[in-house]
Amino acid sequence: MRNHVAATVLSGAVVLSALALPATAAQASERTATSAKPSSFASFAQRAVHPKDSLGSMKFTNAVINGGKDIVLGTTTKKAVTVTYTATSDSGVALTQAFLWQGTDSSSTDTITGSLGTDDDPACTESTTQTGTYRCTAVFHVNTASDLKQNGVAGVWKLFLGGYDLYANASYNDNVATTKIKKVSQLTLDATPEPVTKNKNITVSGKLKRANWNDGTYASFPGQKVLLQYRKKGSNTYTTLKTITSTTGGTLKTTVKATADGYYRFTFATNLSTAASTSAADFVDVR
Repeated sequence: MRNHVAATVLSGAVVLSALALPATAAQASERTATSAKPSSFASFAQRAVHPKDSLGSMKFTNAVINGGKDIVLGTTTKKAVTVTYTATSDSGVALTQAFLWQGTDSSSTDTITGSLGTDDDPACTESTTQTGTYRCTAVFHVNTASDLKQNGVAGVWKLFLGGYDLYANASYNDNVATTKIKKVSQLTLDATPEPVTKNKNITVSGKLKRANWNDGTYASFPGQKVLLQYRKKGSNTYTTLKTITSTTGGTLKTTVKATADGYYRFTFATNLSTAASTSAADFVDVR
């Protein structure tokens, strides 16, 4: 994983400073297939661009990040994230590169909070039916323990795509698509007493935590809405009994009347930075 900090990657589209163009492509006078993919790189001139803008005639479309799903990471997660996209250029495609980045403006290091690169250049194959259209695949190998050591990077990330055509012309677009990188959450639940007399109250308690990428632990997650759900013995359906809020330490605690044998669980819905989770169910015997 090329893990880049703001100061070294996305300054005025410096993310493309890692791009390189083979001499064969730069000197090409005729279109060739993507077999011209380079093995050595030349420097890409630095330019400033706002995220809403793009540079060059190469177009990047049909981008799909992680199969359209959120990227959910725990404290030690190692995950291969696949990105597919189409690059279109009348002058061919010598190479492309892909970066995931977070921030508001790629032209300023002050507004970039994270960036991730691929180990290898994306693989692009030209369409056999559409001249100048290439289908590309990039793979990001993300290691939470080494790549995301700042908690502020959970949330929305953007896909930056750049490339050279076979005549050394550069193109890029720093907001082709977006994804969400989220922290794993954890829920526990315990219902007491067990067994319980019918129509008596039981106390349901637990904790809500989520991944802390800074120190590799699961930290308390207070101030979050959590559903207490119940499934009667013999049924396959859970119903929501009430909504409670996690307090200091991520603590969850409430009471409910026990009317019949059944299972209790907590459920936390996803938000911008944290993935959903459900506790293991706890069976209560009502007598």
